[in-house]
Amino acid sequence: MTHPLPEKPTQPQPFAAPFGYALQGWLWAWRTQWNIRVHCGIGSLVVLAGWFVGLAPWEWAVIGMLIGGMLAVECLNTAIEATVDLVCGDNFHPLAKAAKDVAAGACLLWALTSVVVGLIIFWPKLFKMSIF
Repeated sequence: MTHPLPEKPTQPQPFAAPFGYALQGWLWAWRTQWNIRVHCGIGSLVVLAGWFVGLAPWEWAVIGMLIGGMLAVECLNTAIEATVDLVCGDNFHPLAKAAKDVAAGACLLWALTSVVVGLIIFWPKLFKMSIF
């Protein structure tokens, strides 16, 4: 049995309403997803390291995009997993597994890319400081 979509509200929503929904989603992900908290912790350490080595403005921009991108990809992974769980429940389906695996793979790909780009940015600075 299919359920009809809810009717659109007759009154326009306040401009800020979507931001509230986004904040609710972020807080839910923060409370329920260990990986979100891990990525925030690692991102914070990278920001501290960037401050320590004195990143150039363009390097800050790249680091900011990498950290923000990682958190965004992790949120999308969480949304995909929640949707698949809602639809499938405890029932196994190979396409459900594929959806979850591909979403997790996207997170891994972004994380590995971030590490490589981070090394390209940080390694020369750390080498000059004789840390390595």
